[in-house]
Amino acid sequence: MLLAGGLQAAALAWPGSGQPLWWLQILSLSLLCLAVQRAPSARQAAWRGWLFATAWLCGTFWWLFISMHTYGGLPAPLAVLAVLALAAFLGSYYAVAAWVWRRADCAGWRAVLLFAACWTIAELARGTLWTGFPWGAGGYAHVEGPLSVWPRWLGVYGTGAVAAALAMALTQVAPLWQRTRVLLGVGAVALGLWAAAAWVQQQAQAVPGRAPVSVALLQGNIPQDEKFIPSGGIARALEWYGLQLLQKPAALVVAPETAIPVLPQQLPADYLAAISAPYREPGSPSAALIGMPLGSETQGYSNAVVGWVPGEMTEYRYDKHHLVPFGEFVPPLFQWFVRMMDIPLGSFARGSVGQAPMAWHGERWAPNICYEDLFGEELGAHFSQAAIAPTVLVNVSNIAWFGDSIAVEQHLHISRMRTLEFERPMLRATNTGATVVIDHRGAVTASLPSHTQGVLVAEVQGRDGVTPFAFWVSRLGLWPLWLCCVAVVVWGARPRRKN
Repeated sequence: MLLAGGLQAAALAWPGSGQPLWWLQILSLSLLCLAVQRAPSARQAAWRGWLFATAWLCGTFWWLFISMHTYGGLPAPLAVLAVLALAAFLGSYYAVAAWVWRRADCAGWRAVLLFAACWTIAELARGTLWTGFPWGAGGYAHVEGPLSVWPRWLGVYGTGAVAAALAMALTQVAPLWQRTRVLLGVGAVALGLWAAAAWVQQQAQAVPGRAPVSVALLQGNIPQDEKFIPSGGIARALEWYGLQLLQKPAALVVAPETAIPVLPQQLPADYLAAISAPYREPGSPSAALIGMPLGSETQGYSNAVVGWVPGEMTEYRYDKHHLVPFGEFVPPLFQWFVRMMDIPLGSFARGSVGQAPMAWHGERWAPNICYEDLFGEELGAHFSQAAIAPTVLVNVSNIAWFGDSIAVEQHLHISRMRTLEFERPMLRATNTGATVVIDHRGAVTASLPSHTQGVLVAEVQGRDGVTPFAFWVSRLGLWPLWLCCVAVVVWGARPRRKN
């Protein structure tokens, strides 16, 4: 189970290449399916499910150790214990899923559907309860491969449900072949649905986009251990980002999360006025989106994105909604834990869900900050009205908290999944990587090397229309998935009639 869980983590971004391996995600999950089937009791099945999930989650977000120990100053043993405790706690959801499945004691298609439902409920619970931490959900391994046609219909969790069904089906070959006609019929229907979904996706993506717009994405590569030192990272950031902004290298210039790392009132006199004035001038060819903290002790602080548009004296503002536990807010009863770490700016106010995008150059640019792009259901709130839905998504991040780790590639695939769900391109401007342009098909069209300082100048084409996933998630959130999975569990776990 520990090995299978480790392979599940590796499938999300293979160490070295950083590429997702869709087939390995299904194969490693099928090892869990075999183990749960062969467990002598539901309790043993739960234990195996917990071991698998804990290994998978530790292998996925082990890099939290870097932020807590290297940059937060938490003693190494406590940082290791914190990562293990988080993985073990989240792994308990999958233990319950394995217990429910094993208690049902079923086989064939009933086993396939019940496992997919139990697994998806566990994924949904991890992604929503206690503010949610869905990093490393199994569906993210499928930004490439045959299941990449399903995000536009089902989102990442629905795609993960399809993968879970396939994993269990691989272990049910003998029971299924006992009903050959049923197997062939269901197989034909599944193949037909996949072909239809692929054709519809191809037709939708073939529709011409808007006129290309030039963009410049800034990657300052400011070391995290210097970022908040006045004579170090702060001075370097203000100088480098200020210089790049004044050059106005494209129609839209984007700087990453906290590119300006201090509050406006802490900046040198006239600094903001100097770098924003060229963008606010009527007739200027360029606009800008800049990550920076805003607020005061009395008003509260916000992790924000500020926008400057030609001819607009009032600046655009986006405030981060989904805050990072322990980094941007302190959960109840955990103040003692945060006091042990030396991480600044630890308490922010929340922005609202579905804040209006910034209009510029015929496009509607919708920012999100750092790991907000894990929550497709929240980004989906923008799409309830097609006429004002974003045409381009913009993510600004600072993954330097996690060093030179696999977190960079994992976050890139998360952003790619959002482009598949909404069929919108996404710009990613980050401090250390991955700074890229992703098109509406989930493909990276331009990129900068990670952990280097540079400016990525490229073009992006905005898109219109609303995908099926965007349509239902903008109105109902994730409730349709919850209800479908619960209904399957109730059906699948019911006692079987004895002949």
